[in-house]
Amino acid sequence: MVKKKGILLLLIFILSGAAAVSGQVSFTADGPRQVVQGNKFSIRYILRNAEGDNFNEPTVEGATKLYGPALSTSYSHEWVNGKSSSSSSQEYSLMYRADKAGTYTIPPATIDVDGKRYTSKSLEIEILPPDKSASAGSQSQGVRIDDIDTQSASKPLNSKDLFVRIEMSKQKVYEQEAVVCTIKLYTKYQISQFMTTLQPSFDGFLIEELPLSPSLNNVEHYNGENYMVAELKKCILFPQKSGKLTITSGNYDVTAIQYDMVRSLFGTIRQPVESKVQVKSNSASVNILPLPSPKPASFSGAVGQFSVTANVKPDKFKTYEAATYTYTVSGSGNIKYIKAPEIHFPSQFDVYDPQSTVEAKPSGSTVKGSTKFEYTFIPQYVGDYEIPSSEFTYFDPSATKYVTINVPGQMVSVAKGVATAAAPVGKDIELQNKDILHIKTGDLSLSKNHGMYISSFAYWLWYIIPVLVLLSIMWYYRKSLKERSNIQMMKTKHANKVAKKRLKQAKAFMQANDSNKFYAEILKAVWGYLSDKLSIPVSELNKENITSELERFGADEVAVGEVIAILDKCEFAQYAPELSGTDMNEVYEEASEMMNKLENTKKR
Repeated sequence: MVKKKGILLLLIFILSGAAAVSGQVSFTADGPRQVVQGNKFSIRYILRNAEGDNFNEPTVEGATKLYGPALSTSYSHEWVNGKSSSSSSQEYSLMYRADKAGTYTIPPATIDVDGKRYTSKSLEIEILPPDKSASAGSQSQGVRIDDIDTQSASKPLNSKDLFVRIEMSKQKVYEQEAVVCTIKLYTKYQISQFMTTLQPSFDGFLIEELPLSPSLNNVEHYNGENYMVAELKKCILFPQKSGKLTITSGNYDVTAIQYDMVRSLFGTIRQPVESKVQVKSNSASVNILPLPSPKPASFSGAVGQFSVTANVKPDKFKTYEAATYTYTVSGSGNIKYIKAPEIHFPSQFDVYDPQSTVEAKPSGSTVKGSTKFEYTFIPQYVGDYEIPSSEFTYFDPSATKYVTINVPGQMVSVAKGVATAAAPVGKDIELQNKDILHIKTGDLSLSKNHGMYISSFAYWLWYIIPVLVLLSIMWYYRKSLKERSNIQMMKTKHANKVAKKRLKQAKAFMQANDSNKFYAEILKAVWGYLSDKLSIPVSELNKENITSELERFGADEVAVGEVIAILDKCEFAQYAPELSGTDMNEVYEEASEMMNKLENTKKR
């Protein structure tokens, strides 16, 4: 019996080895993307499901090898539902010290398996310069991201160790030329909570916001120091006027993690401590150049690089049957804001206003896609007609010149279609030249009246009514002028109406399941509503003065609490959507109910 068990175990072992050998062989490399100069780092090369030899390691520039390669081998075998699976791996580990700052490409390593050579992928590594505070003679000064001992709670949080920065991809662009704006958090501490109390404003720009999931997953060397960096907001801006445009600063509440040294029965240990600080970002400016003059007559505001196509459908045309002329502009730039071109259709066509369809999305530092303009027309008469050629002109900022595309014309041959009441069969061509009807004959039911109309009540009523209407208009006009002169009163009066429009846009984003734009629109609606209702500019609003101003306005504590709760929910969901767990429909209903409640609150 024991002998049979031994044979069975041997058989299992042989089958496992066969499975390991017959599995998919792979040779991969793994290493860090970034490392600070002077620090150690390791690179691992892993051979799976094979046994190899003649491992050839690459030379790593900018670093010194400390030891390696160290070889470790592992095997695994599984039985699942009567099926066996086996795997094996050989791992070669090498340890290096980063010596010289720069970006380096680590060449592939090679290994031989049963006479066949396998090659790993190359790796990119960035060696960052050390912090200035870590230079010789200043080891105990400054906070460092790679040294937890320097992140003591005894050190106050300052603007050098934690700040928010607005960064522009270009400092000088033309009107309508795309420029990327990135708002980044720079920190030497881990962050447990981040809340926006005041969003930066982008006056003078059209915004195309890019989807982001902020996380501290990158290290950046800035002003001689290394920071963990998270992108909080990234958007493509299209300036709408020339001159110097400024993006105002934003305000943020940040909770950072520092450490206290605490004595315990097991010795001295580090204990995390949360420290709160208010951070204000910088302001960023861009010089906007006006588009060169003179502008071509066919230029309608397109800036970027574009191409144009045009076609007519269907292939055969009949009178009184609808057809479509499609004009498509494709390319990159302000594609979403291109105006419909003016097409001169033959006068024998009934033409309707064009319908536009935009299919575009951010790509790199601009927006790419297409805008389609569809002109619906109905031929009225039989014959051959031409939809004339047209020109589309755009400004190419990279070439600093206007480019004109000639769009060829389209010939249309119209056959006779189904008769209509307005133009029966055989009469459609004849009716072109008939615009005078025959004189009416027969009994005209004429009568004579010799009474004095001036003595009738109806005569004087025609004087009284206009006078009363004129007096009413003058009274209403004077009242309207008086109200409109009070700008703040008009804002307060229409606050709810404006907010409802923004909520309607937010609802569209909610139905499209676009949480980033939904929460941004809700915040814009609430802040704008409170600004108009409380007669306070948006730039001066914050959670503290909102509470006091709402109480002075007449809102109770419950209503004030609801306002602050909605702001907190939206801001948290916007910058940490994976942690918020907030339901968009619930937030939408709460915002709408809150505005209705404040509208019904009587001002003190």
